[in-house]
Amino acid sequence: MPSPFLVRLTRTVCIAALGGVLLSACAETKFVMATAKRLGDTNKSEGMYKVGKPYQVAGVWYYPEEDYDYDQTGVASWYGPNFHAKATANGEIYDQWAVTAAHKTLPMPSMVKVTNLDNGRVLTVRINDRGPFVAGRIIDLSRGAAQLLDIEKAGTANVRVQILAKESRVLAERAKAGQVELAEVDAPVTRDNVSSQPVASEPLDAPAPVEVVSVKPVQAQPVQARPVQIQPVSAARGIFIQAGAFSNSGNAERVRDTLSRLGSVQIQPIPVNGRDIFRVRLGPVSNSDEAGRLLAQVHEAGYAGARTIVVD
Repeated sequence: MPSPFLVRLTRTVCIAALGGVLLSACAETKFVMATAKRLGDTNKSEGMYKVGKPYQVAGVWYYPEEDYDYDQTGVASWYGPNFHAKATANGEIYDQWAVTAAHKTLPMPSMVKVTNLDNGRVLTVRINDRGPFVAGRIIDLSRGAAQLLDIEKAGTANVRVQILAKESRVLAERAKAGQVELAEVDAPVTRDNVSSQPVASEPLDAPAPVEVVSVKPVQAQPVQARPVQIQPVSAARGIFIQAGAFSNSGNAERVRDTLSRLGSVQIQPIPVNGRDIFRVRLGPVSNSDEAGRLLAQVHEAGYAGARTIVVD
């Protein structure tokens, strides 16, 4: 009959072995879960390349196109909570904290430089959605982009939007080529799929004495998603509604006469390719809200191509 000492020793060895098995299984489970999470993140859709066909919203037609010379001024707004985690126009999942924006006609995705003409801030933004469909507005920023441009509290701002042709073409080619997936979507990760090797156990040395070192408190620094440039802001700035641009001065004068009931109308000749083009503009107006109301009236008068212009 075995001695009590051998019985206790056998029980201790068995318990230790069982504990090692459980710890090994637990560690392997955590590793598999972490691997699955990484593979799941890899499969996250970044959307497809899309220009789209002409479309109509609230009686106004929009004509999407690849315009790598795009450079316009107007009013910017932002959108966020009600659209967060929903699909954008090109199939991405909208993240209100990402530095993105919606545009009515530019390709998706494309890159634009947005300059806040009210404070001089400049930010590079990726277009991945359609909008805004409010009179007078030319771009709808994500909440994160609006914060970086200091637009969130005011809600709107006068901006200049310029497409970055080289960067936009690169984005377009990447989106057309698609993303390489490391694992099939919804494919389970099992123990058979994960290579694991036994780890040899070695005795640990006694811990070294801990030396106490005084550490000075570190001051937290604000983190910005992207660098924001600051440019001087011109004091001589005005907001106008441009009803159209005409090669014939008589046509410009007829438009001026038609719209004169809405306010001050100017005809501005500018040389283009050796000949004059006559721009018809109403204004200036004092703020973006007034510009929106005036633009809506110009649209109702039959000039659907009218748009807001911010002039330095």
